[in-house]
Amino acid sequence: MDPIPDLEYRKPPAGRLRWLTPKEWRALRGELPKHLRDMAEFSLLTGLRQRNVTHLEWSQVDLKRRTAWIHADQAKGRQPIGVPLSSAAWAVLRRRRGESERWVFPYEGRALKQIKGAWKKALQRAGLSGVTWHTLRHTWASWHAMKGTPIVALKELGGWRTLSMVQRYAHLAPEHLRRYAANPLKYSRLRKG
Repeated sequence: MDPIPDLEYRKPPAGRLRWLTPKEWRALRGELPKHLRDMAEFSLLTGLRQRNVTHLEWSQVDLKRRTAWIHADQAKGRQPIGVPLSSAAWAVLRRRRGESERWVFPYEGRALKQIKGAWKKALQRAGLSGVTWHTLRHTWASWHAMKGTPIVALKELGGWRTLSMVQRYAHLAPEHLRRYAANPLKYSRLRKG
């Protein structure tokens, strides 16, 4: 029997992070059918994953405290996620009241199981490619990073377990590094000599 050869494992090259510009989001939002529009907007405003939104129950929302939560068994990282609601996210939930006693975003009286067909058609009409529902989460995190939300706060808001999982968004807000860009040499010193 031949010995098993040692093979070097090479991590596949990282793909580019896809996120939406505000213009792209407006185009997509305008093409989404009514039953997906509020769900997509809520995902974009909270960073919640698709299933966390499609299966969000009113028992997980406190409109008075402007808070929602994802139970540990519903979270990818198996840790509960507290979701502080911005005014815009709170407004989306207020619009949803009365449609179902149990589900926040019901479709024909129950939690939506699949979005692929309607989502794909909306993307085509909006002229967008390479966009998945998870792109909304990337967009949420990217916009936070670009507005200066500290990475540690973003980690907590998004329910990531480690900072390394959030670091992929840090490059979108390099402004905090500008004051270090000239260290250790100043350009004027390099020109002399």
